[in-house]
Amino acid sequence: MRAAGAVAVASVLALTTACGGDNGDGGEDGGDNGAGAESSVELPDLNGESLEIAAVWTGAEQANFMAAVAEFESRTGAEVNFVPSGDNVATFVGQKIAGGAAPDIVVLPQVGVLHEFADQGWIVPVDDTVMEQLDANYAAGWRDLGAHEGEQYGVYVKAANKSLIWYNTTAFENAGVSEPGTWEEFIEVAQTISDSGTPPVSVAGSDGWTLTDWFENIYLSQAGPEMYDQLAAHEIPWTDESVTEALTTLAELFGSEQLLAGGADGALRTDFPTSVTQTFADLESPAAGMVYEGDFVASVIADGTDAVVGEDAQVFPFPAVDGDPPVVSGGDVAVALAPDGEASEAQMALMAWFASTDAARIWAEGGGFLSPNRELDTSAYPDDVQRDIAEALIAAGDDFRFDLSDQAPAAFGGTTGQGMWQALQDFLRDPEDISGVQEYLESEAARAYGG
Repeated sequence: MRAAGAVAVASVLALTTACGGDNGDGGEDGGDNGAGAESSVELPDLNGESLEIAAVWTGAEQANFMAAVAEFESRTGAEVNFVPSGDNVATFVGQKIAGGAAPDIVVLPQVGVLHEFADQGWIVPVDDTVMEQLDANYAAGWRDLGAHEGEQYGVYVKAANKSLIWYNTTAFENAGVSEPGTWEEFIEVAQTISDSGTPPVSVAGSDGWTLTDWFENIYLSQAGPEMYDQLAAHEIPWTDESVTEALTTLAELFGSEQLLAGGADGALRTDFPTSVTQTFADLESPAAGMVYEGDFVASVIADGTDAVVGEDAQVFPFPAVDGDPPVVSGGDVAVALAPDGEASEAQMALMAWFASTDAARIWAEGGGFLSPNRELDTSAYPDDVQRDIAEALIAAGDDFRFDLSDQAPAAFGGTTGQGMWQALQDFLRDPEDISGVQEYLESEAARAYGG
């Protein structure tokens, strides 16, 4: 089993490295994929200080994150309380600020929300102690993602490779199939798995963000990076033919009931954790053969099933669609909320901690996590699958495409019941209405982008 996993991970590594090019020259943004000495961070005595941090994470993701926070508490004497924000982080924070109870730190899953918060004056730039950690540990591309109009506001605490498909090895062995490299082969593999008696693809349709990720990978591969950037900036309309082609391709999966675990109705009732656990909970008779999502799938597998990543659970790159295989990155950025314009020493200390290799190492050891910190020794990751995916991310340097919906204003790219989330749930429900979905997307985009 491990031999097959090594092949899969090697292909992920080769794919991402090819996208990013060689970045190991040791220059300012070079890095050595974790081979160099790790930096540390000096933290002040914060005994008696209390901080509140809000983020979307639950379950294993939250537990692993709080393990890193616990070390900050131990080193500083501060107390840090976690508050779940839910998926609509912008709405959550807005309500908290209006009520005079804003959390001290919020972790944003959408970079577009960072820009909105900065424009509204809700967040403050980082101080020199945070910048020292960012300059030492982060490539310019990740620093730039946390900036707004030339000011550094955010620290990317968590990254994601969102171009991965995970599969149950039993389902592949029973069907006699191997890892596909193209979209056409992927559909053929899914059909063969279905014919063998196993529902082939588990789709988390009740969580709209997973559906945007399906679309983005197809669009990036099919339309190319330049068109992807234009669509992300709304420089071309969502009624463009390139969007039609991507949705038509996605309909080859979403429009085939036999290829979806539970059909479209079942998918629309399935949340992300369930989409993973139903693929790996029963290793002898799986409820689904494959599930799409990022490297963080590993933490759900470890937390919710007995499957072993690299043995029972394997991974391959998202298949190429007409063009190059896609590489879509995502991430979560921590920002300091200070509607009065002044952050505390404790807030900046926690931000500096998040930018350090010490914090990244603790979080990485828990699994299901990928750090953009280029100085983190990749031996901290718990298995070869996650280690190789992490090395591939660092090797990509600054040359990657960030999640399209996360770049958009929250009203369009990151809100339940509207924008991309709603449109793609509607599309999963009725994949034949491509023009209707495109018209809705364009009207929502025009409103959100102000054009």
